[in-house]
Amino acid sequence: MTPVATEGSGDPRTARTRGKLREALLAACEEQPLDQVSVSDVVRRAGVGRATFYLHYDDLRALAVDACAEVVRQAVDALHAWDDVPPGPGAPPAELVALLEAVRARAEVYRSLLSAGGGGPLGELLHQELRQRSISELRRRRPPGSAEDLIASAVAGLFTGVLADWLHGRTDATPAQLAGGIWRMLLAVHTAAVPR
Repeated sequence: MTPVATEGSGDPRTARTRGKLREALLAACEEQPLDQVSVSDVVRRAGVGRATFYLHYDDLRALAVDACAEVVRQAVDALHAWDDVPPGPGAPPAELVALLEAVRARAEVYRSLLSAGGGGPLGELLHQELRQRSISELRRRRPPGSAEDLIASAVAGLFTGVLADWLHGRTDATPAQLAGGIWRMLLAVHTAAVPR
């Protein structure tokens, strides 16, 4: 996977240009799937030249990964938005409900970036980041040898797959219903992985 482009240089012009390119890609994805978007379309919408595009990104996929970074951060934070004791099965974090409402509001965009089954640039980045954060949290909260890798993979796969199926109309639920279902399943994964 191509790494996410960063604002590492601190140059405000770089940040502005990348921001324009991200917004142009997201706008294009509101109208057509990512695989039908061209670099020409993105640079025209962003008001920059092709050479400028290639100064910042290797290809459209790298731009798509960068454009997904914020929603991925929000998703990872929403699933970990609790202190020492997670909310019970009937009370998913409010941040998770809010995230799903925001995703539904731009469903066309996210459907283009997260393919059915959980692939695509958004799915790959979401799975990777969620798995990494889950491992970190599990190591912090549980004793060593608590199947961190297994639980983290299950959490990342479950969330990414369910989100993708919801966006592609394979499951029908409101954001609150979906958040509740995801939350109960995630708690069950954590419980099932504890040795008895």
